[in-house]
Amino acid sequence: MINAEIEKAFFKTELPVKWGEMDAAQHVNNVNYLRWAESGRIGFYEKLGSIDLDFKAVGIILAWQDCKYIFPVTYPDTVTITFDVIELHKDRIIGECKIYSNRHNRIAAVSKSSVMAYDFKALKKAAIPESWKDSIVKIYGDSILK
Repeated sequence: MINAEIEKAFFKTELPVKWGEMDAAQHVNNVNYLRWAESGRIGFYEKLGSIDLDFKAVGIILAWQDCKYIFPVTYPDTVTITFDVIELHKDRIIGECKIYSNRHNRIAAVSKSSVMAYDFKALKKAAIPESWKDSIVKIYGDSILK
């Protein structure tokens, strides 16, 4: 079942758990889950290809992120990270990252995030460009639109 969930995700990647990511509680420190979610989010937008990540024109900025910790990851392990868009609004994109422990074959955390379009020249929020919308709808269909 875990593999089926991973396979249906638009973006997926694996990262090794490093010894230095552990903390005094003898599991990976919570901040590392947010870093893994960031890797999933940025990897998704790189794979999508229609969003400029050079921060010179209209690009994305993180508006908020949360994380539900489900299972403590420990070294040694490898995590599989998936990322998908779950809602597309006129002014923001809501995404969901899932982090899986490969060693334990189970989900370890779920992180949701909101990114906004930002005009780096005008230094203000922008509407989601049509090219972004078109690329996302092509993957997920119109039901993603809110």
